[in-house]
Amino acid sequence: MRVFASLCRRAAVAALCVTVTAPFASAQATQYADQPPLLVGAAWYPEQWPASQWEPDLERMEAAHIHLVRVGEFAWSSMEPREGEYHFEWLEKAIALAAKHHICVILGTPTAAPPAWLTQKYPETLRVDNWGRRDEHGNRQQFSFASTKYRELGFKIAEEMATRFGHNPDVVGWQLDNELAADSFDPDAIAQWHAYLKTKYGTIDNLNKHWATAYWSQSYNDFDQIPAHNSDENPALLLEWKHFVSETWKSYSENQIRAIRPHADKRQFITTNTMGWFDGFDSYIEHSVLDIAAWDDYISTDVLDPYDNGLRHDLTRGYKQKNFWVMETEPAFVNWRPTNNALDKGQTRDLAWQAIGHGSDAVEYWQWRAAPNGQEEYHGVLVGIDGKPVPVYDEVKQVGEEFEKTGKALAGTSPHSEVALINDFDSRWAIDFQRHSAKFSPTAEMTAFYRPLRDGAQAVDVISAHAPLDQYKLVVAPALNVLPQDVGDHLLAYVKQGGHLVLGPRSGMKDGYDALNPQRQPGPLADALGANVSQFYALDKPVPVEGDAGTGEAEIWAETIAVASSETKVLMRYGASNGWLDGQPAVVARQVGKGTITYIGAWLEQPLLDKLTASILDDAGIKPLIPGVPEGVEVCERSGDGKRVLIFINHTTDTQQVSLPTGMRDLLHGGNTSSVSLEKYGVAVLAQ
Repeated sequence: MRVFASLCRRAAVAALCVTVTAPFASAQATQYADQPPLLVGAAWYPEQWPASQWEPDLERMEAAHIHLVRVGEFAWSSMEPREGEYHFEWLEKAIALAAKHHICVILGTPTAAPPAWLTQKYPETLRVDNWGRRDEHGNRQQFSFASTKYRELGFKIAEEMATRFGHNPDVVGWQLDNELAADSFDPDAIAQWHAYLKTKYGTIDNLNKHWATAYWSQSYNDFDQIPAHNSDENPALLLEWKHFVSETWKSYSENQIRAIRPHADKRQFITTNTMGWFDGFDSYIEHSVLDIAAWDDYISTDVLDPYDNGLRHDLTRGYKQKNFWVMETEPAFVNWRPTNNALDKGQTRDLAWQAIGHGSDAVEYWQWRAAPNGQEEYHGVLVGIDGKPVPVYDEVKQVGEEFEKTGKALAGTSPHSEVALINDFDSRWAIDFQRHSAKFSPTAEMTAFYRPLRDGAQAVDVISAHAPLDQYKLVVAPALNVLPQDVGDHLLAYVKQGGHLVLGPRSGMKDGYDALNPQRQPGPLADALGANVSQFYALDKPVPVEGDAGTGEAEIWAETIAVASSETKVLMRYGASNGWLDGQPAVVARQVGKGTITYIGAWLEQPLLDKLTASILDDAGIKPLIPGVPEGVEVCERSGDGKRVLIFINHTTDTQQVSLPTGMRDLLHGGNTSSVSLEKYGVAVLAQ
């Protein structure tokens, strides 16, 4: 491309690291006139193809305005075919050819797929499942995350890569491993588990006390007696195992960071790719050692739900509270669902712009070209096995063209919100260990709250329970089941200073050890609320609810609330039901200091929750960015560096019209406009 004629062969290639964080000088990397602030990319596997086919692939990428490839994350056997014998010439050639076509590279450390020589020579590195069965070679991720030997070998390959490519101007960053996921129950892991428990608890008596091991005669005399996780264990053990797994994956990543960072330019960021709702470990802990957040955006169901997908973008942005990257997304379809139907024509573009609207600065497709064989032959691609484009290629090309048109206006901008939704891994785990109702999904409840918050505020941050809260007018904690005293104090301080806090059902039931709080729900916040939960009920049929927000039904879960203070207002009550719930408070609120606490004790059906949330937003003084937006049209705002950009996305199949409160500049089509017409799956990008 003419505009990028010298892009990748300059030291200025570092500027491709958009919106990176510490150890870099600022949240936004330096920008250059010929550098695209928004990137379209693809996962490219040159090791799978003869070198003669690389350049034709890269030419087609360049024609599609693709300026970024991820390379190497599954190529260990090509980099090190035998232990200690390193072959990087092919990778050097691939990177140089990519640069020739104005394409820069993220290098993946290849530890997600250990080579056959490794698993044959060091079988102790293989993962062991919780039934004691050891994995075999032939898939991927068959290693133990705790294996000392595997970490030693992983360090070596990462260090060799960093020594060769850490100062390569065409390499902009590093992806550690790929989709960190499976824990292991091998001897290394069990020994580290016992050491972890001893360090945390100090004495076995202290552990027995917090875990209440007198129940079912579970008391331990020594840390070595304590089993690892399986589904039938004490919930305190299950939660602690998750904490151990989180710390172990963090140390696994730190091992590779120590291999890379001494040999790499500071401009090269280090990240890994997480997976949306995946909760095998606490992603806040993992991201504490990474430079930026990145995730793999594959829609959760056979049909795109823009709320669910938008929430997972916001979840990822919240890990570092900065812009992020989409490291993988589907080019129309995947290969691992019961029915792998394709996105409609136009939805791939829709998804790309939704990612940008929620704070991503790069969208990378998995994968570029169909693999000649292997477990993912049917997965969507941009180019077929014959090297020729498939139909979705043209749609991605359009995305690339649009990113180039709008990139300058979006450079240095991020989403900002007055509303925060708390995502707490401990609470999600604790509920999933003991759902009490199979239908009570913590992530589904979070999504139920997110929908009206997104509609009413048109911007939502998703944060941990420990994050700073001062910038928010409203903080919503759906099902904050685990509520230790320190988190309660943190939330109460926010309320007293003028914040509005909303707690959803099951909040405050547990302490940090997954034990029942000594004070009934919401535990440490019950006194401030002036009320507590007298009983909880799993519902087998809906229960009527009525009050300030109108009438409707509670589903799945209902709690009766006992009011202890005359200052606590009952906002909604249950109607005639099972006798226990009849006429009892379902939603209460109290002013505390300069702010308020609201407790919602029921899983309200969506229309009723929408009405209640709209009222809460209004009370908190939160207004939509653009009022009167039609249903199914999403509005995203990015601002910063004195700029404000609005992105409108029509997720429906009908043409939609939006009136603007003021004239804006149309970045895709040119000119000024005071209204927007959006065709089926249409997008508009406007600057003020």
